Order: sequence, then structure tokens, then C-alpha cells
Amino acid sequence: MGSVKKTRLVCISHKEDLDGLGSAALVRQATGAEPILVDYVGQMSKLKEISEDLSLKVLHICDLGLSKKNEAEFVDVMATLRRRHVRVTYVDHHDIRPDIVTKLADMGVNVIHSTDECTAVQVYHKYERRLPEGASFIAACAAITDYMDSNPLAAKLLQKYDRQFALISATVLTYNIVGHQKDTEYLLYLVDQLTELKFPHEIPNAYENAQLQVGYLADTMSRVRQGYKKMRNLAHMEMTDTGASGAVNFVLGFSGKPVGVAYKERIEQGAYAISIRGAPDLNVHLGRIVSSLAADFDGTGGGHAVACGALIPKKQMKAFLRTLNERLGESF
Repeated sequence: MGSVKKTRLVCISHKEDLDGLGSAALVRQATGAEPILVDYVGQMSKLKEISEDLSLKVLHICDLGLSKKNEAEFVDVMATLRRRHVRVTYVDHHDIRPDIVTKLADMGVNVIHSTDECTAVQVYHKYERRLPEGASFIAACAAITDYMDSNPLAAKLLQKYDRQFALISATVLTYNIVGHQKDTEYLLYLVDQLTELKFPHEIPNAYENAQLQVGYLADTMSRVRQGYKKMRNLAHMEMTDTGASGAVNFVLGFSGKPVGVAYKERIEQGAYAISIRGAPDLNVHLGRIVSSLAADFDGTGGGHAVACGALIPKKQMKAFLRTLNERLGESF
């Protein structure tokens, strides 16, 4: 029996925001790679599944940050792929330990990593010469939704477009993504539409879907205003009928605390999905703190300096909040 011919091009990217979907669309435009969308919880199982495909030729991994719990496993999977001469490009903007970056680079993984620009902007910068005219709009919108549009490369891209048009387009796309997290087929459809350089107003029902999400957020705002609880260094609230990511900024804003935490139970996993946000002038790196703490509580987590998330076993949730509050107190 002859060896399997390597023909498959894949891009595994983050499913929960425009930076992830936009990165997948840009990689697809530049290379023709098949998009596969995952969340942080599912990224390792999907990577291991893909790594077993002997027809895999090229793999892009976009906007999927590593945590203390999964970084060693990630390196092992990448080593397996490189031994099979699969070309791997890893593009990300989350905080990653320098020694992990070095290990990946030493084994031949093309690591494109900067915490200064969102992933889609970095993908655009890498493939600019191979991308169609207008692809920069995807990267600019992704930077807006990741609050990174004032950074040098993103700001230069955004200058090409009317700012208000870009803002409303980014917002509509974000609300469509948030509202369809359980519908992977729709998310892949959005990647298709972005690949074809469709503006949100050209995507059927995109504005109507966004309007529904605006209504949900208004209701969430009212519930958070009445329901959040304070600790010394943070405020927190459990969400039952809406996602944590849509509520966490309200918890932060209404409480006046330097850190806001919102969490929702994932019954099938026996855990809480947690979103954490810090005030703009926060003088600690929340992503690093949460990555370390999550591993201590048999969970996973991490992210940016003032925006991160975690998945913590249900029985550990109260202890996680207490310890996070204490750790913040030590850092302030």
C-alpha cells in the first residue's frame, strides 16, 4: 500500500469572536484552507483529531491562546505534526510563555505572535500580497471588536475606511457570532461570506439578528444592575439565561470594582464558563493570573491583560473566586 498523499489544507480558528472568524476567512482567501472553528475548551481535542489525518499538508492555527494546563500537550501535538513534515503556522495575540514560543520555533513551527495586534491583523500582514483588495476591512473590523484598533498596524488599516461604517459593521458581525455560538454551520457560513468580501448589510438577516442580540443585552444590563455581588477586589455574577461574555462588562461597570467576573454553568461539562474583565488602568495582567489559578483548580484559562476567561469545575467555583479576590489584593 502506498503512502497517503498530503493534500489537505486546514485552518483551525477561534469560533467565539470576529478575530477568530476573520482570521479563518483571511487564511482561506490566501491559501484555500478549509476552516474549522473551535472554542478554547475544544481546541485540543480537535487538534489531536486533525493531527491523526495523514493527508494533512498544511495547518494554520489562529486566535487560540494557550494556558498553563494545555501548553505542554499543544507542543507535543505540534511535534507529532512536524515529524510528519506537516507545515504549521501558529498566529496568535494572547500571552504565551517565551519558552513555549522558543520550543515551537525550534521544531519548525512558523510562530507569528504579538500581543500588540489582534490575530486577524497579523494574518493580514503576513499574507497581504496574496489577499484580494478589500480584505483589510476584515482585519480592521476584527481589531475593533478586540479593542485593538488604535494599535499601529490596525490603525493604519482602519484609516482606509469610514470609521462609523467600520464600527457598525464590526458590531453587527459580532452580534451575529455571539448569537449563533451553538450553530457551527452558521458560523462557517459567516466565514464563507467574509471570504467573499461581503459586508454585513449584504449578508441576509445579519442586521435583524444583531437587533435581537441588542434586545437581549438590554435585558441583561437590567438584570446585572440588580444582581451582581461584590467582594473586596472584584464583583461577580452567575448568569442563567444568557452568556457570561455579554454580561461581564456590565458587572465591571456597574460595580465600580477593578475586576468584573461573570460565569455560566455548562451542565454537560460540570463546569462554569467564566469571563473576566479588568478596568483599563488595571496594573496587573489578568490573563497570567487566571492561567495560573485555573490550573490550580483543575481548570483551564488565560488571555489578555484586562480581558480573559476560564473553565472551572463547578465544585471549585467558590474557591476560585475567593482565591482570585485574594490574589488581586496581593497585586494591587
